[in-house]
Amino acid sequence: MSNTGRRVVVTGSVAYDYLMEFPGRFLDVMVPDRMHRLSVSFQVDAMRKVRGGCAPNIAYSLRLLGAEPLLLATAGADAGDYRDWLAAEGIDVTHLRVLPDVFTASFFCNTDTEQNQIASFYSGAMARAAELAIADVDRDGLACVVVSPNDPGAMAKYAGECRTLGIPFVYDPSQQVARLEGRELLACLEGAWIFIGNDYEFGIIEKKTGLREAELLARVPVLIVTHGGEGSTIALRGGSDEAPDGITTIRVPPAKVEATALDPTGVGDAYRAGLLAARLAGLPWAVAGRVGSIAAVYALESLGPQPPRYDLATFRARYEANFGTDDRALLARLG
Repeated sequence: MSNTGRRVVVTGSVAYDYLMEFPGRFLDVMVPDRMHRLSVSFQVDAMRKVRGGCAPNIAYSLRLLGAEPLLLATAGADAGDYRDWLAAEGIDVTHLRVLPDVFTASFFCNTDTEQNQIASFYSGAMARAAELAIADVDRDGLACVVVSPNDPGAMAKYAGECRTLGIPFVYDPSQQVARLEGRELLACLEGAWIFIGNDYEFGIIEKKTGLREAELLARVPVLIVTHGGEGSTIALRGGSDEAPDGITTIRVPPAKVEATALDPTGVGDAYRAGLLAARLAGLPWAVAGRVGSIAAVYALESLGPQPPRYDLATFRARYEANFGTDDRALLARLG
């Protein structure tokens, strides 16, 4: 992909997250031979409501790292304050449509002491995301589009628009792999620049499509799998800038965690934003992956999916503390 600018259209859910903490392990109350009749309740010690949704999560960290995100998404009548906050953070909300007759999508998530999560999602205004169109966005200087979890019809529409308009796009089905059929996943994947998900999601994708990672890589130039505390892998198909022949796999280590209270909500979104911001700044894939790792731990160490604002000097210092000073000149391009 040629670097045409740092403007990014970010599509996906806009939501309020209701985050709960269970003071035990989910596995301790699961009975394997009775999973076919699962009936279990978890009494939680804490709950909080925070701003969330994949699209704002990604856009927020993109902005912190110097990119210029534009939200193309739908929210409900209760999202006026959220929209104003995003605008104050420097995110273009021109195409964030607030619908007066429906509530904003809601994410209900319970996390145990081992950072496992059980979640439910109410679509709300997100169900009408297909009313929006990428064609309505000013595409001057636009580098790419992020197709993140959203109404399935909207995801298919945006991927199709990107193919028609010749815009590079990141396909990130994430939580929606549970709902999408194999044929829908493969249809959206066609023509994508990057296909990204975590290792569990790729297990579902393999089951639904019948295709393993190597076979999926034959359909996209870049396939990225995140592995939680084990880091991530970036597979580049022959013909890309850093893999002219064959397949190159880059193993990206995780960054060190500096806090004891951890919240995994939104960590994947922050990783995506870090990696993408670095690529738009012209950084090599290996460095971009490590930038993603640093962005991810900032989210992991915060309560909620959008970490407290950090400056680029602090971010670069943390990168060097984890990965050394060899990339200092490259990191200067961020921002």
